[in-house]
Amino acid sequence: MSKIVFIGGGNMASCLIGGMLANGFSKREILVGEPSAESRKRIASTHGVEVTEDNLSAVSSAQIIVLAVKPQVLSKVAQNLASGLSHQPTIVSIAAGIPVSALQNWLGAELKIVRAMPNTPAMVQAGATGLFASQPLATDQQAIVEKIFGAVGYACWVENETLIDVVTAVSGSGPAYFFLVYEAMQQVGQELGLDSATAAQLTLHTALGAARLALASDKSPGELRQQVTSPGGTTQAAVESFQDQGLEKIFRAAMTSAVARAKQMSTDFAN
Repeated sequence: MSKIVFIGGGNMASCLIGGMLANGFSKREILVGEPSAESRKRIASTHGVEVTEDNLSAVSSAQIIVLAVKPQVLSKVAQNLASGLSHQPTIVSIAAGIPVSALQNWLGAELKIVRAMPNTPAMVQAGATGLFASQPLATDQQAIVEKIFGAVGYACWVENETLIDVVTAVSGSGPAYFFLVYEAMQQVGQELGLDSATAAQLTLHTALGAARLALASDKSPGELRQQVTSPGGTTQAAVESFQDQGLEKIFRAAMTSAVARAKQMSTDFAN
């Protein structure tokens, strides 16, 4: 039986564990290393998995180690684990901005490293995760990594590490873009006369319906937009207003900024 060890028992680790247990993983396969007694108690109570405060002991039996601590403390945590990795486990990092080169410097250059970029909707098993492996994984190891992140939504592999920065801009930061649109639509709906609850629910269910329709359809986003845009109608008036004000240009600038910031973060951590 594979042993999957989480180092860090925060929200994303708890989310992944919950998804794993709901999708065929056994509690006996999972161990969580967490220094906080309160967090260990919460994880054990919520999921019924084994917990420990001894990270070094935890990783000694691991086939896959998921590093689920904040980027700011990962260097110290990783270096403290290095002496316990002689059995060559696969390392999976969900820390944003930490490049493979830094992880290998802290943990060991020969280790197989997977960088994962999940997003917050994973907490409701509707996430989107991009994955990059520093070198090819064994078939069974790759399948387990895919199953871990597939348990909380959609997961895909990218071919080179620089694309993880693009994943960050598209799906890692992406929920905030939709929340920003949600805020604006709710606010304007209220200004035009709807009460707060009605404006919020109409906006949310419209977003949910649009996403479900897009997932169920083989049509492109442009084709779906055209389906709902009657010539001379209300939707055309709104869409043309967005286009006249440069919506695509705004998104291009915003997402390019996110990629640039991700690259800068990687450079900072690498140094």
